Formats: sequence, structure tokens, C-alpha cells
Amino acid sequence: MDAIDPDLLRTFLAFAEGGSLARAAAVVNRSPSAVTAQMQRLEALIGEPLLAPAGRGRSLTPVGEELVDHARRILDAHRDAWLSLRGARADGRISLASTQDFADTTLPDLLRRFARSHPRVRLDLRIGRSKELALAFDQGQVDILLTMRQATATDELLVLREEMIWLCSDRGLAAVDAQLPLAVLDPPCGFRSAAISALESAGRPFRLAATSPSLSGLRAAVVSGIAVTTRTARFLGPGMAPAPMHLDLPPLPVAEFSLRVRANAGKPATDLAALLADGLPWNVPQPRPGA
Repeated sequence: MDAIDPDLLRTFLAFAEGGSLARAAAVVNRSPSAVTAQMQRLEALIGEPLLAPAGRGRSLTPVGEELVDHARRILDAHRDAWLSLRGARADGRISLASTQDFADTTLPDLLRRFARSHPRVRLDLRIGRSKELALAFDQGQVDILLTMRQATATDELLVLREEMIWLCSDRGLAAVDAQLPLAVLDPPCGFRSAAISALESAGRPFRLAATSPSLSGLRAAVVSGIAVTTRTARFLGPGMAPAPMHLDLPPLPVAEFSLRVRANAGKPATDLAALLADGLPWNVPQPRPGA
């Protein structure tokens, strides 16, 4: 029986969770042709087709769908074994700074896994806004930084690209207005700048209907139907949905998040950073289409 390279399974899961070879290529940082070659190698090892033509793209075959759960379990076991062997005797203290987007979605499961494998390591967690956390990182107060990308940096371990989307109450806007009501965070904020720039470029009249220093305030404004906002699919939650098509909102740029590690960070910090770099790309939510 031939062993399956974990890299092939990672690429396969990137396709299964992203829905296209192009998205898989972006997640694993390979060219589409390299991803196609990896899928062909995996199919040869399995001895069955995993992908089938579907319109202009590909979809999973029944064998491919069955492999998804096996691939997740194999990669989880591989990751847990690696962490456990490295973390049993590790100690010390790690400071991790992240935006709320990740704290509400992907981080809890990954941090729990790290805490189990590194029981003697103390983790200090900071949740805040990108600009403030980046300043703390630059001042040496933070070991690992997970925020919206400010600029290219030599200490980047991962760059995660996610679609910006318009979000609205799942009941629609509470009132019709000639000017689009917009909810944004206080500046500086990359999502705020992207939303305003897109609306101005499209010549779409708008007004700032709600501003907030926190994501909880932003969420309240959107769920109540007071305004629309711009985030990624990570911000989706109860009472919220992608903005409906009839609002005819302009396209948005791609949001970039970076995972950075302090140059002289200790071994436990680099272990955690490696776990995040490995686990974050597989947990990118996909937006549900608006009605």
C-alpha cells in the first residue's frame, strides 16, 4: 500500500473547501497547473477519480467526498503528533495578538489544540484592531501577530487573502433611502477605506449611518437593518447575510491578512505560529450568495 503525501491531502482539502482549483492554488500558494498535477498524483495513488467535470469547473466524485473526512482526520493526527512531540517539555510565555475576525472563528480550535500539546506554556492573548496591534508588535510586546496586512514584511509566515463582501441584515434594510446607509469602524480601518472608495468610484450616493470603535457596535448596526457594511465572510453570523443583489453594490477588493512572527521568538512561539499557518487557510468561510 502506497503512503499518501500529506501535502497532496492539504491541496485536496483546499479544493474541497474552496470549491475550485483556482481557490485551492491561492490557499496552498501554488500555481493552478501545479494543483492539477497534485490532484492527478493523488488520484493515481487512490486508484479512483476524485474530481469530475461540472460546467466550467470541477466537483468531487463520490470517492472524493468520502476522502474529505479521511483527509481531515489524517492531517489532524499528523498535526497533533507533531505538536505533542515538540510541546511536552516546552515552557515559557507567548503573546499572540489577533483581530476579532479570527478570534470569533478559527482561533479557538487551534489554540485549544496548542494548549493540549503545550500544557506548560502560558499564552497571553490580545484581541484588538490591526493598527494598534501592529504597533505593539513593532515595539516588541507581541510574539505573533495576526491582523489585516499593513505592508509587505520579511517576518511574514503566511498571507491569507479573502474576498471582501457587502453585508446586510437578513431582513434587509429597515428603511429605503436614496443614499446608501453605511456602517463602518472608526478610522483607521482598511474595510472602511475600501467601502468608501468603492462607492465613490461607482458614483453611488451614501451616508455614514453608523460608526463604532468596535465590531460589536458594527454588528448591531447591520443586524438591526440600519446600514450595510463591508467585511469578509468571517463576520457572518445570526441575523446577517450577504447584501441582496437588488442593492446593486459595487465590487470590492480582496482583503489581505498576515501572520507575522517576531524574529527572536522562542521555540514555543514558532510552534504556535506554524500551527496557525497550517490551520488558518483551511478555515476560510465561503460567502453565501445574496438573494
